[in-house]
Amino acid sequence: MILLILDAQKLITNDKLYNFPVFESRVRQLISCARENGTEVIFVRHDDGENGPLKKGTEGFEIYNGFRPLENERIFDKTVNSPFRDTGLLEYLREKGEDTIMLAGLQTDYCMDAAVKAGFEHRFRMVIPEGTNSTFDNGFMSAADTCRYYNDFMWNRRYAECIPFDKALALLKE
Repeated sequence: MILLILDAQKLITNDKLYNFPVFESRVRQLISCARENGTEVIFVRHDDGENGPLKKGTEGFEIYNGFRPLENERIFDKTVNSPFRDTGLLEYLREKGEDTIMLAGLQTDYCMDAAVKAGFEHRFRMVIPEGTNSTFDNGFMSAADTCRYYNDFMWNRRYAECIPFDKALALLKE
């Protein structure tokens, strides 16, 4: 199993996210628990390109300080919602023989959704700990409704196992 932290970048990891204090605390705990128990932590950053707000080379593009990678931890950069397309991540995980991805990060309705479904299509067991993904309100749903829709309805038992947070910590300790 690996812990994949998706798009937790400085520009968008802030208190405007739904349930930010819980999200931030739980992702920190996952990272700490993974490191303490020898589970590899991998980070992915989204690059919007030259004219986008998440432009590579800008301060906002970098990983949120609260989740800062260690020097030996891998970071993959992507230009589309899926972290598996043209990043080297898929090949890296295949070479290592990984079959399970515990996934946390941003944004629930964009890159998290793409990662869950693409991971499922690539035959990974996708595990989503409760309270470890978030998003912002949009023109169709509140952020709370969006998170509830994806975690409780769309992903769970279809594309992923959405599990209680304490169970996720127990999995990392196995």
